[in-house]
Amino acid sequence: MTLFRNAMIYDRATRMFRRADMLEKDGVILAVGTFPEPDGAEVVDLTGAYLVPGLVDVHTHGHSGFDFNTAQENAYDTMMRDYALAGTTSVMPTLASDTFPHLIASAEAIRRQTGASRGKASFIGLHLEGRYLSPVRRGAHAAELLANPDAAEFDDLRKAYPGAPLHVSLAPELPGADGYIRRAVDGGATVGVAHSDADFETAEHAVSLGASSFTHTFNAMRPVHHREPGDAIAALLTDSAYAEFIADGEHLHPAMLRLAVKTKPADKLVLITDSMEATGMPDGQYAIAGQPVVVKNGRATSPDGKLAGSTLTLFRAVCNVMKFCSLPLETVIPFATSNPAEMVGAGDVCGSLEIGKRCDFLVLRDKYEPVLEAVYAGGVPVV
Repeated sequence: MTLFRNAMIYDRATRMFRRADMLEKDGVILAVGTFPEPDGAEVVDLTGAYLVPGLVDVHTHGHSGFDFNTAQENAYDTMMRDYALAGTTSVMPTLASDTFPHLIASAEAIRRQTGASRGKASFIGLHLEGRYLSPVRRGAHAAELLANPDAAEFDDLRKAYPGAPLHVSLAPELPGADGYIRRAVDGGATVGVAHSDADFETAEHAVSLGASSFTHTFNAMRPVHHREPGDAIAALLTDSAYAEFIADGEHLHPAMLRLAVKTKPADKLVLITDSMEATGMPDGQYAIAGQPVVVKNGRATSPDGKLAGSTLTLFRAVCNVMKFCSLPLETVIPFATSNPAEMVGAGDVCGSLEIGKRCDFLVLRDKYEPVLEAVYAGGVPVV
C-alpha cells in the first residue's frame, strides 16, 4: 500500500488540478482526496508536483524496434517498459494488414500479454486496422493483403481475442461492411471508419449501424471538397462519434487540428500516435507489418513516399496540441487519457485517477511546458 501525498492531481470531472493525496494498493487506486494516513502505508511525498493520468494509446503498431504483427514473446517486456517510460501506460496493440491466419496468430499472441501490469505499460485490448481497407485509400498497407469485410471472420477474430476490448477499423463503403459492423457491435467490439473513400452519407450510415469512431481523421480519407464533403467532414460533424488525430505536425497541418478542436465535442477528440517500430529508435530501415519503411529525421515513409505510421509518442502529441491550438494542459489531457479509454470500452480500468482504476500516472513539475519527471504504472515507478 502506497500513499502519494502533497500532489496536484488532475480531476476529470472538473478538468482542473486539485491538491489531494492518493492511496493505492496492489496497483489499484483506493482513495483520492484528504484522509488520515493508513497504518503501514509507504509514503511518497510528491512536493506539489502535478499528477496526470497515464496516457492511453489505442492506435499504435509498435515501438523499440518491434512490430505487433511480427513481435515474438520476448519483445513484449521491452515494448511495455519503453511505452511507459515515454508516458503511455495503457496500450491497444494495433495490427496492420496481413494474411488472415497471421492476424489471428498475432491476436492470440497479444491476448496472452493482455492485462494489468506493474512497473510497465498494460495491454488493454486489440485494434485491427487492416485488411478491410479501401484500395484507393490504403496508404502504406499492401494492396495484395486487402480484402472485403466478412462477418464470419469477425467470429474467428473474437474467438482468438475473447473478452477484452476489441476495436476494428474498416472502410464502410466496401461490400460486406454493413454486415460486419453489425456483427462486430453485437459481438461487443467497437468499430472505426478508416482508410476509406466513403462519401458523407455512407460514413453517416456506418455510424447509424454502430460505428463509433473515425480512424486518424483526414489521413487516408477522401479529401475535403465543398460539394463532396466525404468521411472527413462526417468525422467532424458527427457529435456522437469519436475522431482520432495524429498530432505530429506531419500527418496534419496545425490548422486542421485547430479546426477539429473548434468543431468536435471535447469528449470526442482522441489523440493517437499510429507509431511504428522505429519509435524510440534511430533513423534507418524498418518495416510495418513486413512492408519496408524508411525513417529519416524521425519521419517514416514507404518506398513510394507515403507516410507509414509515425515515430510520435503520445506525450509529445499532447505537448504539440497545447502549442498548435494554444490550449492549456488541463484541456488537452482527456484527449490522450479518458477519451481514448472510453472510445474502446476500457474506461473502467484506465484513463483517469479515480477509485477502482489502475494507479497509472505521470509526474510533472510544470503544467505550462510539461516535462516528464517520473512515470508510475500500477503504483510502481517505471525504470
